[in-house]
Amino acid sequence: MKIAEAAESFLSNKRIAVTGVSRDAGSHGGNAVFDRLVDRGYEVFAINPNTDHISEHRAYPNLSAVPGGVEAVVIATSPVHAMGTMTEAVELGIPQVWMHRSIDKGSVDAEAVAYGREHGLTVIDGGCPLMFGPASDGGHKVMCAILKLTGAVPRTV
Repeated sequence: MKIAEAAESFLSNKRIAVTGVSRDAGSHGGNAVFDRLVDRGYEVFAINPNTDHISEHRAYPNLSAVPGGVEAVVIATSPVHAMGTMTEAVELGIPQVWMHRSIDKGSVDAEAVAYGREHGLTVIDGGCPLMFGPASDGGHKVMCAILKLTGAVPRTV
């Protein structure tokens, strides 16, 4: 499936968890994704086991703690934590996972990607939800085009 198609499907979900949302936002990718999805009207859940709140939003220690569950997950943690989130997504039957990646390795872990796909999940292994559809902006669209050339944004999923 082409990345644009996978992104459209992912962003058609309304209940999305974002892992790695930090109390100290800085330039952290997870916080940018979380904030933009909130601004665009999604029901977004911050996942951070080290706090109960991110700004005025409730934070949850893991995916299973989110009341009513979620339809999709953005992994925006260090790659060493990706497998734990992917395993939990498989266990909970969450069908779509996006591993955030910009110019660096981001959150992509090859073993977690393979595990998710082996268990039938759609795994987007790179790029950022803010590069596509209703969550996008001009800067992210330009970045997407450039990062497709380097492979940081996959062309297919």
